[in-house]
Amino acid sequence: QLPAGSLQLTLYQYKTCPFCSKVRAFLDYHGLPYEIVEVNPIMRKEIKFSSYRKVPILLANAGSPLQLNDSSVIISAIKTYLISKRNSLEEIVSFYPPMKTVTEQGKEVFEYGNKYWLMLDEKETKRVYPVKEVRVEEMKWRKWADDWLVHLISPNVYRTPREALASFDYIVREGKFGTVEGFFAKYMGAVAMFFISKRLKKRHNLQDNVREDLYEAVNEWVKAVGKHRLFMGGNQPNLADLAVYGVLRVMEGLEAFDDMMVHTKIQPWYQRMEEVIQKAEV
Repeated sequence: QLPAGSLQLTLYQYKTCPFCSKVRAFLDYHGLPYEIVEVNPIMRKEIKFSSYRKVPILLANAGSPLQLNDSSVIISAIKTYLISKRNSLEEIVSFYPPMKTVTEQGKEVFEYGNKYWLMLDEKETKRVYPVKEVRVEEMKWRKWADDWLVHLISPNVYRTPREALASFDYIVREGKFGTVEGFFAKYMGAVAMFFISKRLKKRHNLQDNVREDLYEAVNEWVKAVGKHRLFMGGNQPNLADLAVYGVLRVMEGLEAFDDMMVHTKIQPWYQRMEEVIQKAEV
């Protein structure tokens, strides 16, 4: 538990972005108060102060203002800060240096090699991860959520023109758009994303029916949690539970989400996650 006001947080986000949803799930579960700034996805003037142009961005003030980028770095750094009383948040963030890499398409991007690690000493590590396998498992599934699960969202929610339109209706309703801008974003965005989702399907070698990949992934997760634990973290969610829940939650209210609930075994775990996060938020 942190003393009131000792950590001031502002999250710059798109509400429907899975990476932003992951960060919100983490902050909510840990009962950390934060302000939200909804970013206009077209103009993005809300983040013009930042050379890093993606969301989420978390501004954190624990004595001095800091900018944290990348959802997994944000989660690892803040979790380390909550557990470890030895280091300042500034020091902890310095353990996650950005490295410039070039993608296959020749685009320069920043990568954070150790973003799934919590920077703890031996004693703290033992307290959080009583056995080594627990840490390895959490890191493996956090990475899986970023590298695989998240790539199944767009091809599924933009699978057909009708689903693409329903998704954009939701995005415009929940996002920060002007009236005219929202109208164009809804119709042109839906058409664009329908075609982009086909490209993504090819890039990630998905099956013709992308729902099958979603169902397989979700059932793989349920199997990894197993029948004898409430969550991968045992009686309480760990960072992998929060990541998977955060990613899947962005489909709520859409056809892909309803289909997933009917055709997979995710529902009991998902409902437990909802309950535990709602309790923490109160």
